[in-house]
Formats: sequence, C-alpha cells, structure tokens
Amino acid sequence: MTTPLYDGIADWYEEYASETSSIYMDRIRSVLAGLLGEGPGRCLDLCCGTGAHAAELRRLGWTPVGVDLSGGQLRHARSRLPVARADATALPLATGAVPAAVCVLAHTDMPDYPAALAEAARVLEAGGRLVHVGVHPCYVGAFADRSEPERIVIDGGYASREHTLRSWNVVGVRARVGAWHLPLADLLNAVTAAGLVVTRVVESGSGPVPDALAIAATKPR
Repeated sequence: MTTPLYDGIADWYEEYASETSSIYMDRIRSVLAGLLGEGPGRCLDLCCGTGAHAAELRRLGWTPVGVDLSGGQLRHARSRLPVARADATALPLATGAVPAAVCVLAHTDMPDYPAALAEAARVLEAGGRLVHVGVHPCYVGAFADRSEPERIVIDGGYASREHTLRSWNVVGVRARVGAWHLPLADLLNAVTAAGLVVTRVVESGSGPVPDALAIAATKPR
C-alpha cells in the first residue's frame, strides 16, 4: 500500500484548498461540472482528500462517496461525504457499482495512476462516466518553471516518471509531498487501456498557458 503522504499536512491542506487557493479551486470545479454534468446516482470521488469537491458534486445532483488513503485527509472529509480509507488501486466497491467517478487534482499523488484508472473503470457501470481533472502534464510539474506566467520553461525532466519533491513553487503542495509525473501520452493511453472511450478533453488556465487538463470518458455498454 502506498504511504499516505498527506497525513502530515492534512490540516494545512484543508486551509489551502478551502481558502488559500479558492479562486483556482472554483475554476477547477467549473471544469469538472462542465464535463461531468448532472446526476442522479452515486459518484465516486477517487482520492477525495478533504472532500473539497463534494458540495459541487451534490449541486450537480450526484450523491458523492469518497475514497482516499490518507486518514488525516479523511478526518476533514467525513463531515462532507461518506468515505472509506483505501488504496485507489484496490477499491472497496463491487464491479459496476457506480454510474460516475471523478478524480480531481490527484493523479500526481499516485505512483500507478493507470492502475487506479483501471480500477475506477471496473467499478463503473456500463455507460457510466469518468472525469479526470488534473494538473496539465505538459506544463505543470518538476520540469516546468512557471515563475513567469507569460512564459513557461520546460526542461528534460518531462521524460522522468520518478517521484520528486522538486518544484519551482517552494511553498506549494508539491514541495511538501512531491509528485509522480505522467506524460501526456501515458495519461491518454491509460484512459483507453482501462477500456474507456474518451468523449471530450478540456484545457484550462488563468493565463495564456493552461495549467489544467480535463478528460471525460465513458464505459461502453
């Protein structure tokens, strides 16, 4: 089982997600809403963290249920949605159990995101939808210097898939817990390898270079 890196910063992250980065989170949730659409039914919040997106899922008509490895994060999440502590690659759900699943800003926290996507696809019912919203794999990572909003400098680290604490932002999340990078081709191929059909891809950013990539996919009937 993967070590729950967020346990040591759970209280800090609760404030960061709800206050410090609220404008960014609102934009991310807008992208999520546009791709997921309205419920009803249960929606799995994969790697739900503190449950920061549960209210948005409810607003869309879904009944959110969360899974995360970090007990510290789930301490905050329990007041927002039903949760279970589990590894994303071994979900405590039956095959075909949910009509929707989302993973928001969490794929770089997993050493094997393709395995997590395959597991998410397993628990989706036929015709169910999955939405991935994450940092943009081409423009956000240890390999990307974003200190100048108008110009992103990319180095050879883009090819690295190893966990790293390297980050241009020394006070952000990645400087505290690090990240596993998944290049764009690997991310898209992982979705299709899980047996899902990509229906839409969205890029989002507060400036000229996007900082988020979102993917909507469905499980064939």
